[in-house]
Amino acid sequence: MDHIDNILVVDDDRDIRTGVVDYLRKNGLRASAAVDGRDMFAQLDASAFDLVVLDIMMPGDDGLVLCRTLRSGKHRALPILLLTARDDETDRIIGLEMGADDYVVKPFSPRELLARIKAVIRRTRMLPPNLRITETAELLSFGRWRLDTTSRHLLDEHGTIVPLSGAEFRLLRVFLDHPQRVLSRDQLLNLTQGRDAELFDRSIDLLVSRLRTRLEDNAKEQSYIKTVRSEGYVFSMPISVPGDDA
Repeated sequence: MDHIDNILVVDDDRDIRTGVVDYLRKNGLRASAAVDGRDMFAQLDASAFDLVVLDIMMPGDDGLVLCRTLRSGKHRALPILLLTARDDETDRIIGLEMGADDYVVKPFSPRELLARIKAVIRRTRMLPPNLRITETAELLSFGRWRLDTTSRHLLDEHGTIVPLSGAEFRLLRVFLDHPQRVLSRDQLLNLTQGRDAELFDRSIDLLVSRLRTRLEDNAKEQSYIKTVRSEGYVFSMPISVPGDDA
């Protein structure tokens, strides 16, 4: 039997909850509704879902808090699509930095939401299997470098801080979350830029070049980020995390 994607819609607005769930069901998906974070986690523990549609503006723990909690717990790999009532760049950026995969601004077309849901799920399944060994680690070591994921500092072997832009940090973190795996430019753009990925063409090449400069990546000595012709890039350096030698 073919798998039917199962979507959890989390929104305190009853009309939106029921409207979205009904529309998704009419279009061949399974869908359930949750009214708040407590309800959401109860349902996630009870059933397997393929994606969460999460409203930002909710009383109590809002969608941004819940997004961060999801990304730090046992459901960390679950795709998240945020709903926001404001076309606010700050909400969008914070949501994406907290790990959301995409967002839709209210009021939205149910057809657009469905298309976004399918696109996020499709992008997620494009990625190779990922153990995410770095997900909860605060300090990651590779070659002569260490990345402090809490302060977002890159440190050399002498402990000197090498500043990273937000985009450079996100790209490096993506590579460290997917070591030894070839990632296409589209995958890297989706993982680092979310919805805005479609607005950039070859910008990922420029970002990789900037990150290589930060890492002093010299192919004659040791290459951290290798180019795979016609496919993308691969982070080739082994990564160690606290507890690896235990």
